[in-house]
Amino acid sequence: MLCTPTQAQEIVEYGLDVRLPAPMATPSATKLAKVIGWPEDRKPVAPQGYRVVKFADGMNSPRWVYVAPNGDIFVSEARTVKRGAARIKELVSGKARSRNENLEVSSHQIILFRDTDGDGQPEFQRVYLDGLNQPFGMLVLGNHFYVANTDALWRFPYDPEAHSIVADGEKLVDLPAGGYNNHWTRNIIANADGSKIYISVGSGSNVGENGMEHEVRRACILEVNPDGTNERIFASGLRNPVGMDWEPVTGKLWTAVNERDELGDALVPDYITAVQEHGFYGWPYAYWGKHPDPNWEGKHQELIDKSIVPDYALGSHTASLGLAFRTNERFEPGAYIGQHGSWNRSELVGYKVMYVPFENGKPKGMPEDFLTGFVADAESGEVYGRPVGVAFAKNGYMLVSDDAGNSIWAVVPE
Repeated sequence: MLCTPTQAQEIVEYGLDVRLPAPMATPSATKLAKVIGWPEDRKPVAPQGYRVVKFADGMNSPRWVYVAPNGDIFVSEARTVKRGAARIKELVSGKARSRNENLEVSSHQIILFRDTDGDGQPEFQRVYLDGLNQPFGMLVLGNHFYVANTDALWRFPYDPEAHSIVADGEKLVDLPAGGYNNHWTRNIIANADGSKIYISVGSGSNVGENGMEHEVRRACILEVNPDGTNERIFASGLRNPVGMDWEPVTGKLWTAVNERDELGDALVPDYITAVQEHGFYGWPYAYWGKHPDPNWEGKHQELIDKSIVPDYALGSHTASLGLAFRTNERFEPGAYIGQHGSWNRSELVGYKVMYVPFENGKPKGMPEDFLTGFVADAESGEVYGRPVGVAFAKNGYMLVSDDAGNSIWAVVPE
C-alpha cells in the first residue's frame, strides 16, 4: 500500500507504521559532519545499568567487528579509497573531512584482540592479517578464516591459538568493486550448519544512474558454498545491505540496508528486514515497497509490482550499517543498529546505536536510542565520532566500532 500523506497526516519514517512524503517535498540538502575526535573527558552515553569503556583507541578507521567462536575479537581497518580528481572533489566538498580522513592511507588490515578477564579492556592486541584490499566482513568457519575484501572473498588457514596468519590465502569469489559513496563494504555470514556463506554487496550508484549494466551482482545478497562454488543471488533490490545477523527466535536472516539519497529530508528510510529468498526489495525502481522512484518514472512497472515492503524503518539518511541481535540476557531482546549518520539531510540524524525491540521474532513498537553522545554540536555539525559495527563479545558486553573516532567502545552491563 502506498503511504504518501496529505498535509494533515504525520510523516513517520521510523518503525512499523510508515507514512512517507512525496519525493522532493523538501529539497535535497547537504549537511556534512565535521569530526573533531574524542576529548579525554568524553565518551558515548549508554542507558542506566550500563557503563561505557574505551576498548581500543588510536586505530586507523576501525570499520567492522567480528567475534570468533573462541571469543577472539577481530576488527577490520579500512576506509573509502579515492584518488586523483575524485579525491580532490571530496576534499573540496568536505566529504573526506566528514569521515575524518586525516590519515591518507588506511592500513587495510585485521587486528586481533583478546580480553581474558572480561572487563572490556583487552590484554592482547596484534595485527592478525595484512596486505588486504579494503577488508570488511570476517568469518571463522571450520579450519578457515574468511575475509571479504571489496573485490573478492578470500579464505586462509585458521588456527584458534595463533596470533597471526602468515600463510597465503585462497581467492574464492571475485566481487564487483568500486562505486558510489561508501558502497565498497562486503559483509559475510554463514548459516547455522556452515553449508552456505552469504555476502552483502552494495550498489555501484545512487539509483542506477550509470546504467544497470554496471550493477550486475550488486545491490544484493549472494549465497555461495564455503569453497566459493554454486553462487546465486539470494535476494536483490537491496541498495546497500551491510549488517547481517540471524534472528534468534525464527532463525531468519536479517539485514540492515542503507537506502538512496537526493529525494528530500524524509526519503528514503533506511531499514532492517528479514531477507526473503528470491525476494526483490525495489532498488532502484521503487522504494519502501511499491513507491515508484521518480528517476525511473514510467519504467519497469513489473518490477515495482513485485517490490517487497521492508519490515522496519530506521529513519531517512541515518546510514544504518551495523546490525546485531543481543546474545546476552543483560541486554533487552531485539536488534541493535549502528547508525553512521547523515550527510544528505538539512539536520544531522543518526550518529548513534539504535535499539529495536523484538517479540516472538518480530520487531515491536518504536525504536529507542541506546548509545548516544557522538554529536558534539548539532548546529555546527561537529561530531566526536561515527558508530558503524555492533557485536556482542562472548564475555557479555557490546562492542561498537567508531571508524571516524578511530576507537572501539565496549558497553558493559553493570
